[in-house]
Amino acid sequence: MLVVTIELWPGGLGALRRPIGTLHIGNDSNLADVSDYRVIAMELANPLIGTPAGVARFRVLDHDRRQRVWALLQRASEEAMKADWVSKASE
Repeated sequence: MLVVTIELWPGGLGALRRPIGTLHIGNDSNLADVSDYRVIAMELANPLIGTPAGVARFRVLDHDRRQRVWALLQRASEEAMKADWVSKASE
């Protein structure tokens, strides 16, 4: 499983860092050359743009594992943008 943590570093200061989102990406295809993945994306509330904390579950299908990890991260991020997000308060 890959776990990606997204942190905000206000002013570039690590001492002020705080997590704002995570992706959990798990392979469902027994590490086949072309694999399917299940993804759980989570993000904290963002008062600047008015979004609540949320979670989304979705899949990345038919991904060629012989690519760099960034290709999987790109596909997971694209799917996250299209996913149905559920407010963490309503979970």
